[in-house]
Amino acid sequence: MRIIIITAAAGILGTGLGGVISALLLRKPSEKIMCLMLSLAGGIMTGVVCFSLVPESIEVTNTIVTIIGIILGVLVIMLLNRLVDKFTNSTTDSLSIHQTHEELFHASQVLQNKSNMLRSGVIMLIAIGLHNLPEGIAIGAGSQHDNSLGMILALIIMLHNIPEGMAIAAPLLAGGINRWKVAVATAIAGVPTLIGGFFGMFIGHISSIAIALSLSMASGAMLYIVFGEIIPQSVVMAKSRAVTLVTLLGIILGLAFTLLH
Repeated sequence: MRIIIITAAAGILGTGLGGVISALLLRKPSEKIMCLMLSLAGGIMTGVVCFSLVPESIEVTNTIVTIIGIILGVLVIMLLNRLVDKFTNSTTDSLSIHQTHEELFHASQVLQNKSNMLRSGVIMLIAIGLHNLPEGIAIGAGSQHDNSLGMILALIIMLHNIPEGMAIAAPLLAGGINRWKVAVATAIAGVPTLIGGFFGMFIGHISSIAIALSLSMASGAMLYIVFGEIIPQSVVMAKSRAVTLVTLLGIILGLAFTLLH
């Protein structure tokens, strides 16, 4: 029950809170603020992955298993991204440089009318929801290995999900959706985190190798999201070196969080 609660808080509460913030305070969040928030969260996540998840995976088994897990995690996220692009008819290459946070999360085009903004919001909701799945697996498997590790991961992922919830909410609000419906929609995007948590709990009961693979696969998935999507696009969209500095600050904070473990 405890693992269920913390995964729900990390996913549903995290993205839902981002939606509420947008709905009540920032109907159209600043692109630069969004980028900086995502970069900080990405840096924190990187720190936790490098200084906690990967070392834990190596400790449970060995370096070879951890490397295999990281590679598998990257491949899974790349496949999910391709599926999102395919089912949403996105013609934009996933590695190209985009100019808005809507395009960053797989919207093929953003035109200044309600129908296209609504479409962008739905695409982001799907994409971010899929990205939340490995995060939930990390929380579930991490909690089975060490309670404090699971709590730290849940806190970090919740902080990471707040700006993602804001990114979902902005185009939905611009598309004319009622603000409270938008808040509910952003919370729904966090449900895959809870599903991943259940999956991580199940894997954690199998064997030490299963736990290590879960932690390392989640690590690979999160590193790909941070370095393959969030940071490159944020640098371009924010047009500032502040993104780099904020990301480095996030990594240092991530290290500090691991010291609490």
